[in-house]
Amino acid sequence: MTERCDVVGVGFGPSNLALAIALRETAPACRARFFEAQDGFGWHRDMLLPGATLQVNHLKDLATLRNPRSRYTFVNYLQERGRLVDFINLKTQTPTRAEYHDYLEWAAADFGDVCSYGSRVVGVRGVGAEGRIDALEVDVEQGGELRTVETSHLVVAAGLRPRLPRGIVPSQRVWHSDTLLSSIEDMPYRFHRRFAVVGAGQSAAEATAFLHREFPDAEVHAIFGRFGYTPADDSPYANRIFDPATVDEFHGAPAAVRERLLRVHASTNYSVVDLDLIEELYRREYDESVRGDRRLFVENVSAVERAVESPRGVTLTVRSETRGSARKLDVDIVVFATGYEPEPIEELLPGLAHRFQRDDRGVLVVDRDYAIRTDDDFAPAIHLQGGTEHSHGLTSSLLSAGATRAGEIAHAVSTRSAAAFERLLVDEVAS
Repeated sequence: MTERCDVVGVGFGPSNLALAIALRETAPACRARFFEAQDGFGWHRDMLLPGATLQVNHLKDLATLRNPRSRYTFVNYLQERGRLVDFINLKTQTPTRAEYHDYLEWAAADFGDVCSYGSRVVGVRGVGAEGRIDALEVDVEQGGELRTVETSHLVVAAGLRPRLPRGIVPSQRVWHSDTLLSSIEDMPYRFHRRFAVVGAGQSAAEATAFLHREFPDAEVHAIFGRFGYTPADDSPYANRIFDPATVDEFHGAPAAVRERLLRVHASTNYSVVDLDLIEELYRREYDESVRGDRRLFVENVSAVERAVESPRGVTLTVRSETRGSARKLDVDIVVFATGYEPEPIEELLPGLAHRFQRDDRGVLVVDRDYAIRTDDDFAPAIHLQGGTEHSHGLTSSLLSAGATRAGEIAHAVSTRSAAAFERLLVDEVAS
């Protein structure tokens, strides 16, 4: 028997968790079901490095910007954990990632009734007749069994997938930073002599600092194409790019303006590092040069052209882009902190993608409520939590807009559901 829900969410990370909270608080009659492939709640667990902090103000949590009185604010979490006063005494606006992950788990624990873990969405198809789609059937695999859920609202929050340079294949010696901690646990001790970290962003700098500290007898080579790490621009005016009201302006702007804004404000989010971490790494490198005992090497304005793995390690071909020369660097482990990319919607929903509208550049058209614009014979709504940077700006999948984005999607879902219910009543009376 097919289960019927008003909303089906694909994935249950911070974005859809915020949606679950918004639906419970604003549309409690809405029947929602979320499916998460992981066996339990988890958010970038392998980058919960000791001392690593969030890059977002703690007030930009799961609920505060939408509903400051919500039970699910970070402040209320601190109160329930008995740490509110102690956190205030820290005089910081950014908790550690480990604490924020605990906050997310604390909130997610209240939604076991609507989230099925260990469940993978394996297919989505339209239901209707004569070319019209009236609803969606979502096939879910759980414990070797298949179940089907019908819905009129699908919210895709599949997260981001790690991005590796072309030709690079993960192995016991070649990692993406997304698997850092678990890869270290699986690493034989003999591999601890020399590391390379490729990348210029926050994750790369954090991985470099972590490996340099945790393995005091090992060399760490930081390789990136810039002259130095670039500080993140978190100044007040620049931060307005993340304001909820900015999404309205951005979405309504011409495509050329949106593209320009993404370029000029990239330094608020991409390939940038917190200034205090940059200064810490510089101090370490300088101190080693004073003592004549170098372990931290910054290979700047350089690119990895090739990585050849052997039983003894990985040989990198590192080209200096200023000198035009290349050299071999033998390492035991190489960590590619080369970012993430959204899952293409065509891969997630291959059977429906031909019903989605695109602009004259072939780019997916996404309405202000994060719903994909479809043809007129497509009645269900498919909302995206991620993959909408081109239409909604830098906050597309970021924590900073999670609460307001979830609130807008919840409002759209409840409004459409109420309208559909009213039409149903009218049809019944008429018949």
